[in-house]
Parts: sequence; structure tokens; C-alpha cells
Amino acid sequence: MKKFLVLLFSFVLVFTLAACNSSSSTSSEETKPKKEDKKDEPVTLRIAWWGSQPRHDYTLKIIEMYQEKNPNVKIEAEYAAWDDYWKKLAPQAAANELPDIIQMDLSYFSQYAQNEQIADLTPYLDKQINTKDIADNIINGGKLGDKLYGINAGVNVVGFHHDPAVLAKAGVDSIPENWTWDDYKEIAAKAKAAGVFMDTGMKADVFFNYFLRTQGKSLYSKDGASLGYKDDKLFEDFFNMTSGLVKDKAVPTPDFLAQLKGIEDDPVVTQNAIGIWQWSNQFVGLQQVANRELAIAPMPGPDSEKGLYLKPSMFWSVGNNSEHKEEAAKFIDFMINDIEANKLNLGDRGVPGSSVVKEALKPLLSPAQVQVFDYVDWAEGNSSEFDGPDPVGAGQVIETLDSLAEQMAYGNLSVKDAAKQFRQQAESVLAQNKK
Repeated sequence: MKKFLVLLFSFVLVFTLAACNSSSSTSSEETKPKKEDKKDEPVTLRIAWWGSQPRHDYTLKIIEMYQEKNPNVKIEAEYAAWDDYWKKLAPQAAANELPDIIQMDLSYFSQYAQNEQIADLTPYLDKQINTKDIADNIINGGKLGDKLYGINAGVNVVGFHHDPAVLAKAGVDSIPENWTWDDYKEIAAKAKAAGVFMDTGMKADVFFNYFLRTQGKSLYSKDGASLGYKDDKLFEDFFNMTSGLVKDKAVPTPDFLAQLKGIEDDPVVTQNAIGIWQWSNQFVGLQQVANRELAIAPMPGPDSEKGLYLKPSMFWSVGNNSEHKEEAAKFIDFMINDIEANKLNLGDRGVPGSSVVKEALKPLLSPAQVQVFDYVDWAEGNSSEFDGPDPVGAGQVIETLDSLAEQMAYGNLSVKDAAKQFRQQAESVLAQNKK
């Protein structure tokens, strides 16, 4: 009897263990679908960008394309023109409610990174974000210290985008590659005599910085704690020229420019100006709206190769408050590496960093896009090293400079006094923000 009980107990034990194992196995199998389900779990991402109507249109198409390939992902678009974009983003940042994916500009890049409002993307490299076809110097453009706060969306170079027909109306056949500031002022005088504007002015921080670089200086010091030039005569030389052209009516007044509602109203589009100063990625949109052949000229010199640089056009960053950073990183990868998506973009956000994408696009480029790619190729051999992202406080410095430039253009403030005010206010901002 005792032997029988032992056998019975052993049988029950084996059966129980087998049942437990069976139960464990079933449980394990049941968890697998849950992991797969998690992969397809519905995700809603918010993405924000600034730009013109053509950019809004193609970006929405790229989003549709991504959603078709990833039906579990819904992407909500938030877009605006430049000024409205930053006004909207600032309170979102303060409330820790930034979009998951943010188109980020150099002028605000350091500020958002230092405030830990955008995420370090290093953990996603070569996992969610493939960088094997992108040169290191392009990727490194988004680094601050050892952290990567943004993926470079493309490369841009500043230039003079102009209408050869209006240039001819001013009695000038073409703009030479080695033209100078004196040539620029001479053509501006001819434009005025012909009843058209030379241009619509120069964005103060971008082109003053270019002017400084041609003379071995820069807008910001290397440590970002002060201005990068000591002699205010450089400020006076540049803004005496720009505000003088407004005074001479070779360039429109701020009042005139304030009436323009969009690129459709720009004087170069309406053939009331020879050209416009802007980044290379803006050329295609300008030509589409103008609907006629335009041209790109390099910046005036002397020493234009010292002033020019290959600028990261903009970055794709991820909001640090995002609950879906991996999914946001996957969409960034789609934006920079997917050939079909880039066929919709065609270099509007800068000449692509991926060598594979760049080669795939070349046969598809319109004559205007070929002009942009060719100009950037030319600039690669005629430019100097990029200074790096703007320091924290740059946004406030730029607002100050824009305000002073407007007052100088109105004639309400002397250039000499503006130079002093800019130094005092800008260096105060930079020193306060340097940690």
C-alpha cells in the first residue's frame, strides 16, 4: 500500500509539473502576439515645420505616404510661416508640450538643446535612423558637445536669386562670379534708374555674418559668450551700405515690405526687383511661383570664399517630452533616406545628405533644381568651414539686430548709435545665457 501511495504521488507530481509546463508554454505563446500587437499599437505623432505653401503641400504628401506604409501611425501636422512658427513653438516648449518631431533652425538649436527641450538622438543612430550613406561632417553639424540634437535635413548656401530679364532691363548683361560690393551698389543704382528695386534687403544676421566672415570675423565668438568682432566699424560699413540703399530708394522700405503677404507678392516675382537674397533651398519655390527662368549668383566679394559656408539647412529634432521617440526617429529616417519621399521634396530642405538619395534624385531634377545642386557643388569648392550652431540667446540677438536694422532703414537711428546699442544688448544676452 505504501509503495502504491508513493507511485500515486509521483504520478500526480509529474502530471502537475507537466500541466504547469504546459500552462507556462501556453502563457508564453500568448505573450508573443502581444509583443507583435505592441509593434502595431496605434501611435499619434505631432510634427511641426515652417515654410512656404509648396513645402506645406509636399510635406503633407510625405506624411500620407508614411501613414500608408505604417497604418498604425497617425501624424498630426502643425505648420506656419517663419515668424508665427517660433511664436507658437515657444509656449509649447515652456509647457513641455512640444511636437514629437520639430523642424529646428540653427538660430534656436542651442537654446532648445541647452534647455533639454529636444532629445539626444545618438541612441537611435543606425537603429531607427540609418546614417551609413551620410558623411560624418553632415551628421556632426547637429552635435553640441557629444550629443546629437538634430539630424541635418540638407545643405544650403546663400546667394543672389535673380531675374535675368529684369537685370537686363537695368542695363546689366549678367552678374559675374567674382562681383564685389562696389559692383552691387553700382547695379543697384542702375536698377533704381530703370524703375525697379535691386532687391528686398538682406536678413540682417545672415548677411552681416557673411560680411564679417569675409574679413575673418563672425557674428558670435567661438565660446558663444560675446560677439565675434571687436571693431564696430565693421557694423557701420555693412549697415551704412544697406540702409543707404533704402534711403536711395534702390531697395524698398520696411513699410513696403510689411505689406507683402507672401512670396507671391515679392517684387522679384512681380518683376519689380532684380533679385532676392536667400538660401539655395528657397530657389525652387521662388521659381515655381514666378513661373519663369531665374538665376543664382554667388555672394559679392572680395573674399567671398571666406564668407560662404555649407550650412545645415535645418534639423529634424525630437521633443524631449515625446512619449514616442523611437517612432519619431523612424519618421525622421523616412524623411532623410526614403527615395520616394525625397522625390516629393527634391532638395527643398537643402541638398540631401544621403549620397544614395542624391544620386537617385539627379535624373529627376528640374532645371531649377539642377541650378541649386550645381550651385551647392560649386560652393563646396569655394567656401570655408561652418562656424557651428548659433549660441543660446541667438534668437534674442537676432530679434535685436532686426529691430535695429529696421530703425536704421527708416532713418530713425544712426548706424553709429545702432552699432553701440547692438554690442551692448547682444553681449548682455549672450553673457547671461552662457552656462
